[in-house]
Amino acid sequence: MRKWHRWLSVFFAVVLLFVAVTGLLHYVAVWWPSAPPSAEALAAQTPPADFVCPEGWRCTPPRAEDGLRSSLGLIHHLHSGEEGGLWGAIVVMLSGLALVFFSVSGLWMYVAMWRNRRAKGLKGGAFWR
Repeated sequence: MRKWHRWLSVFFAVVLLFVAVTGLLHYVAVWWPSAPPSAEALAAQTPPADFVCPEGWRCTPPRAEDGLRSSLGLIHHLHSGEEGGLWGAIVVMLSGLALVFFSVSGLWMYVAMWRNRRAKGLKGGAFWR
């Protein structure tokens, strides 16, 4: 198990780091404060007089697309692998599967080492040095 864990991590560490960074950028872009819409933009978006906002919907004008928010689409496409076409999406999907594998195999190896140490009568506890 360690052999697979080690060799797969060499490749997927780079991809998972890229996915993590673009995911963080995505949320930074979403939460980044943007300028309120100008009076002209609000006037252009004014709904017709007979328009009624459906119940449960929030009918507010969209925020201005400036700064980092304007690149939100690109960041999303990079994060999901869509910018790389079919192969990019496949690599990102495999990275997600690798993340599950690393979580399970890492826990498996930890439990095996913990049992080994306990069987040999070495220092116990959940975290040892």
